[in-house]
Amino acid sequence: MSGWRQLLLPDTAPLRRSRSFRLLWIGQLISLSGSQLRLVALPYQIFLLTGSSFAVGLIGVFQAVPLLLLSLFGGVIADAVDRRRLLLITQVGLAGVSLTLAFTTQTGLASVPLLYVLTAAGACFSALDNPTRASLAPTLVDRSLIRAAMALNQTIFQFALVFGSAVAGVTIAKLGLAGAYWLDAASFAASFVAVWLMRTPPRAPAERQPVLGALVEGVRYLGATRILLATMSLDFLATFFGSPRALFPYYAERVFHVGPEGLGLLYASMGAGALVAAVGSGWTARVQRQGLTVLVAVGVWGIAIALFGVLDERAFALALLLLAIANGADAVSSIFRGTILQLVVPDALRGRLNAINIMFVLAGPQLGQFESGAVAALWSPVGSVISGGLACVASVFAIAAWIPEIVRYRAHRDEVAAAD
Repeated sequence: MSGWRQLLLPDTAPLRRSRSFRLLWIGQLISLSGSQLRLVALPYQIFLLTGSSFAVGLIGVFQAVPLLLLSLFGGVIADAVDRRRLLLITQVGLAGVSLTLAFTTQTGLASVPLLYVLTAAGACFSALDNPTRASLAPTLVDRSLIRAAMALNQTIFQFALVFGSAVAGVTIAKLGLAGAYWLDAASFAASFVAVWLMRTPPRAPAERQPVLGALVEGVRYLGATRILLATMSLDFLATFFGSPRALFPYYAERVFHVGPEGLGLLYASMGAGALVAAVGSGWTARVQRQGLTVLVAVGVWGIAIALFGVLDERAFALALLLLAIANGADAVSSIFRGTILQLVVPDALRGRLNAINIMFVLAGPQLGQFESGAVAALWSPVGSVISGGLACVASVFAIAAWIPEIVRYRAHRDEVAAAD
């Protein structure tokens, strides 16, 4: 690419040059869009059943606990077995969870305890799926294209968040909650077929290790690599304090008075800004102070979330804009954090380090749902959102002081050469 396109548009070279990466990317695009229907429908269903933001926040606990307990083991497995075959298994398991949600909701058998159990079951499969997928993607492209691959992955995540969330609101309003779950289950078929058609490169034979020894090796590597410790800790703290998703049903029903369609727009707006940032990510190839950029991006996220918390029913459009700005900043942070991780970590450890990273990435917002719901119950929903955004900003200064290496970190030479 050249000129303004190189500065703005993402580099599509990984899609052009790697058939297997292209298949993985397309399948994930479809399945993530379908999964977003479930992620909107589930909290809304629990809110309708209970009328409690705290009950909605408990979803995060039932997602986070399996992820925290099993993701490390998922990373060990991803480093020891054929990653493509493991992905096929996880797609079947995740589809089964969505089918159960659809059937029980359709037949009136769904209850709050059952929804929590199915949430935990889905998190168990995700604990295997996420590190496997994350560690497989960098092996499908040249090293110089890893940053571009991370930017393209951010594009599909955010497109799925925007498209899936917007469709979810309409689907719930027109077809009901069960209709959203049925569509989610169907989307996994595309992901299964894509993975089935992939061809993955042979891996260097690795020495077999006891599970505990493999876990310890991964944790030790993280402890010795302070730049990774900084980026992961920052993401966890930012999303723990600054994720107001559990309060969106409250804001949609009782602050903005916009119903399920407006609820879908709240979720979709989170991806809208991030999608714009990901699609316009060409400039990221020329950023050298990548660690400092991560700090700034997370600070912008926290400020935007705090401002969102003070809005009233007259400012729904501004609320959508602030959420878009927050998640645009988060997308920029994610691109650089993912690039740093994949370039620093050797392939033999990628499964375990990606698993640890996913524990931070997913456990932060899931536990954050509980945190925001608990603060809302003890104080107020508005106070929960504002204090969470401010705590996110404070986390930026705390991490920069604790691990100053993140301020000094610069782009990898391979990446700079590829950008030039």
